[in-house]
Amino acid sequence: MSRLNPLDHESLDEGQRRHFDNVVGLRGLGDDGRLGGPFDAMVLAGGLGRNLARVGMSVRSKTVVDRRFVELAILVAGQFWQAPFEWWAHEPMAREAGVPDDVIAAIKIGSEPVFADARDEACYRLCRALHVDHQVDDATYAAAVAHFDEVGVVELIATSGYYTMISMLLNTHQIDVPEGETSPF
Repeated sequence: MSRLNPLDHESLDEGQRRHFDNVVGLRGLGDDGRLGGPFDAMVLAGGLGRNLARVGMSVRSKTVVDRRFVELAILVAGQFWQAPFEWWAHEPMAREAGVPDDVIAAIKIGSEPVFADARDEACYRLCRALHVDHQVDDATYAAAVAHFDEVGVVELIATSGYYTMISMLLNTHQIDVPEGETSPF
C-alpha cells in the first residue's frame, strides 16, 4: 500500500491537473484509481514532476544507446535499490529488448552475471560501479566508451541516475507491485 493518498483531480492545481491528464492519456488509471508507479508522486511535484517525466521519456526513448542497454541499466538500478515496482515494471521490458534471461536472473538475486555479449558486460559493469563504488575505474570506463562512445556513456550514467531517483521515490512512498503480483525481492 502506498504512503501517498490517492490524488483528487479537483484539488490539484492547473499544472498538476494537466500533468495528471497527460499521464492518464498515456497510461490510464489503475484499478485503485491511482496513476501508479512513480507518477502520483510526480504529479504532486508539479513543474518538477513534469520535468522529471520529460527526462524519463528521454532516457527511455531518445538515446543513441540501444533500448537493450537502457533496460539493463534500469534493472541494475532497480536491483541495487531493491525497488520492487521498478523491477516488476522493467523486467519484461528488458526481456523484450533482448537482455538474456540468465543475465536478468543473476542481476535479480544480486549475483554477477556470466555475459555472452561484451556490450551487456560493459553496460552492467559501468552501472554497477556507479551504484556500488560511486566511481568508475579506467578499465570499466574504457570498455564502456569502446562499446557506447562518450555520448552513450553519458546516457547510461543519466539513466542510472534517473532510475536511482525513481527507485527512491518508489521506496520512500512504499509503492509495491500491483495487487496480485509477486514482489521480485
